[in-house]
Amino acid sequence: MKNSLIKYYKSNTEAAPLAAFRILFGILMLISTIRFWYHGWIEKLYINPIFHFKYYGFDFIKVPGTYTYLLFIAVAICCVFISLGYMYRISMTLFFVLFTYIELMDKTTYLNHYYFVSVLSFLLIFLPANAYFSLDAKRNPSLSFQYIPRWTGDSIKFLLFIVYFYAGLAKLNKDWLLEALPLKIWLPSKFSVPILGDYMHYEWVHYLFSWSGAIYDLTIVFFLIYKRTRPYAFILVVIFHVLTRVLFDIGMFPYIMIMATLIFFDATIHKKILKYISVIIGTKVSLFDNQRTFKFSKPVIEKITVGIICLFMLFQIIFPFRHLSYPGNLYWTEQGYRFSWRVMLMEKTGYAQFKIVDSKTGKRFYVDNRDFLSSFQEKQMSTQADFILEYGQYLGNHFTSQGHENIQVFVESFVSLNGRGSTEFINPETDLMSLNVNLKHKTWILPLDE
Repeated sequence: MKNSLIKYYKSNTEAAPLAAFRILFGILMLISTIRFWYHGWIEKLYINPIFHFKYYGFDFIKVPGTYTYLLFIAVAICCVFISLGYMYRISMTLFFVLFTYIELMDKTTYLNHYYFVSVLSFLLIFLPANAYFSLDAKRNPSLSFQYIPRWTGDSIKFLLFIVYFYAGLAKLNKDWLLEALPLKIWLPSKFSVPILGDYMHYEWVHYLFSWSGAIYDLTIVFFLIYKRTRPYAFILVVIFHVLTRVLFDIGMFPYIMIMATLIFFDATIHKKILKYISVIIGTKVSLFDNQRTFKFSKPVIEKITVGIICLFMLFQIIFPFRHLSYPGNLYWTEQGYRFSWRVMLMEKTGYAQFKIVDSKTGKRFYVDNRDFLSSFQEKQMSTQADFILEYGQYLGNHFTSQGHENIQVFVESFVSLNGRGSTEFINPETDLMSLNVNLKHKTWILPLDE
């Protein structure tokens, strides 16, 4: 076993797949950045709101006003440099830092694929993705290598396995398998979809989508690994993600996953991709076929790099299971829900009315959330306990600064989960100003009444 691991660790493979991955990643991220700007989301989501919800421990991350546009310009420049393989290590590091900073500015915008881009870009910092078909390798032949350690490309495959397999595990729950929820709620509204729309109201279609989605996530990587089933598995990947893009507005995620799964193919396919690109940029792929094998400049750097990647993967394996330390229904409390590859598993609607009370006089008044939050922020806040706490304390501090005294903040909150009847969510007797913001179990969340 030990000898096999050592042999694997010392084995090499063609650098073309990782180079193609780098180029396509940079192009997709550039398109995503331009798309975000084009739709006016920079202003709508970051600049216009007067209040921003923060991730625990990241309160210091601020929205820099109109300078937010500069962040996106810098991200776009990094995307171009990454695709070209120009100053790759610096470009990828800056991309990771800037992209992650943008995502940390307001947790209202949290999406699984944004998190995936952050963790993937962090991993790519440590991989020699510029060793082949890059400006770095062209300008400095000492950085040009036709072969790289096999584990470098396999680390991306392993990350994709975690994403897919954990998404499949998350679907093994009562609502998804036995009730076809929330698809039973969403699909009937897709009647306008060409051809498929006529079938979206049938219950058997809802169960077909639910069960096939779970099986797909749990097994797709195994079929991608096996060479004989790989082409058929990739066709399934394309069909699955195109279908989800047609049925649901989930942005660039389907295209990112289709692109990422190309890493499972051997160098022959990727060299063909690079040849198509070479026609556009005028650089021959054969220029980089020099039979050289990438080696880390120093043994200590190799050990540090491998150590960081191993710790990173261990974190990705363990962190999604943190929800097990919290009691109650995960989809109701959402304690440990984020950053665990739980994709499209619930439909929640809610209502939250905040009451400001003078604890001495008993005088009270209600808050119009529209005075402080955008409609999107209010929708997100009304169903998530940590949002409610953060916003409630913001209101308390705001009205204290306006001259009100002895402030207490209470919330009347009702939430519906996956079509269930609207149920009281937060204990209405809890003064939100008396609570501490931490990662402990939120005992003031009322249990779900099934």
